[in-house]
Amino acid sequence: MGADNQTWVREFILLGLSSDWDTQVALFVLFSVAYLLTVLGNVLIVLLIRLDRRLHTPMYFFLTNLSLVDASYATTIVPQMLVHFLAEHKGIPYVSCAAQLFFSLGLGGIEFVLLAVMAYDRYVAVCDPLRYSVIMHRGLCARLAITSWVSGSVNSLVQTTITFQLPMCMNKYVDHISCELLAVVRLACVDTSSNEVAIMVSSIVLLMTPFCLILLSYVRIISTILKIQATEGRQKAFHTCASHLTVVVLCYGMTIFTYIQPNSSPSMLQEKLLSVFYAILMPALNPMIYSLRNKEVKGAWQKLLGQLSGLTSKVAT
Repeated sequence: MGADNQTWVREFILLGLSSDWDTQVALFVLFSVAYLLTVLGNVLIVLLIRLDRRLHTPMYFFLTNLSLVDASYATTIVPQMLVHFLAEHKGIPYVSCAAQLFFSLGLGGIEFVLLAVMAYDRYVAVCDPLRYSVIMHRGLCARLAITSWVSGSVNSLVQTTITFQLPMCMNKYVDHISCELLAVVRLACVDTSSNEVAIMVSSIVLLMTPFCLILLSYVRIISTILKIQATEGRQKAFHTCASHLTVVVLCYGMTIFTYIQPNSSPSMLQEKLLSVFYAILMPALNPMIYSLRNKEVKGAWQKLLGQLSGLTSKVAT
């Protein structure tokens, strides 16, 4: 077999979640609704923060970034998946597969780093409230956000480049819902141990390092909260962290539940379901968590709805 036949694959075939037509139609309807809610919820959160000056704080600046990442991540994976639910031929061009891997991997890494940045923001708010505005100034917030985007993008660029240099030997059936990193690496017809080491190292850097920083931040936060004498003060301090902590538990909880299991590794179905969780459920839940558990966001919604109601009444009269 020639070198060109060994390395060049014009397109990949995504096997997806199911081959049953009725199941695919049902999933198309379900995921279409979830995707619309995801994009709408995150866009509304971004617009709300932009429109309400009371939300022009570091916490909501980072939340804006998180919402943009969530909407972008879902858009990277879900539309292609929806098309494949109704298409007989479930192919994705080689270049499109590489682009999907780059953007999904990059945005996923950005989100984990952003969660660590948001944990630091909450740490300063609870543990050093008098100096909060001095420490979390606009320049630092911008640098932290840029660091999140750059670190995730650089890691993704390196991983994508290494992965798509592997010879595929005409293996083109990807047993996944998208061009996921490990699913593509499995297609290679050479030893991929070095790739697996690189993936493990990047996972440690972009998953476990932020997790350790989040853990350290919340150890300090909880220690500070327990020292507060007044019950009302403790509740207020904890309330400032509740939404972020909920998102962290959901985000890391699914990964830990799936991959940290004694004497076993996740099945292909578990990997697919984890991808669905991060592509659809997690981005849809984040806006709801921050809206339902956050007094400032709920107040901003009420103010905006009141203004819209007043404007509608004026137009009607």
